[in-house]
Amino acid sequence: MQANIIGQEVDFEDYFPSMITRLGSEGFIWELCNGFRLLMDVEKGLITFESLKRNSVLLGLHDLRDDELVCMLMEGDMDGDGALNQMEFCILMFRLSPGLMDGAQSGG
Repeated sequence: MQANIIGQEVDFEDYFPSMITRLGSEGFIWELCNGFRLLMDVEKGLITFESLKRNSVLLGLHDLRDDELVCMLMEGDMDGDGALNQMEFCILMFRLSPGLMDGAQSGG
């Protein structure tokens, strides 16, 4: 899996399909929700630029620039509020996983 973040190519290994196999669907959704809670602003209940920047170290993304973090938020922000709610986060995670998308399209 590769992502292009403002002219840079970053490689990501897609662990989601193996996580679903190991955890089951409900366990996987639970883990996605845990990931959301880890990154969210507790007071707002959303992943904001500030909360993503503050918690990006937990993801190993501490070297990302502010504009790259904004692009990450914009990629998943469906309602235009500049932040990610839990549903937007989960949809984004599914969209970014080619293995999950391939399985959904093939009915598997």
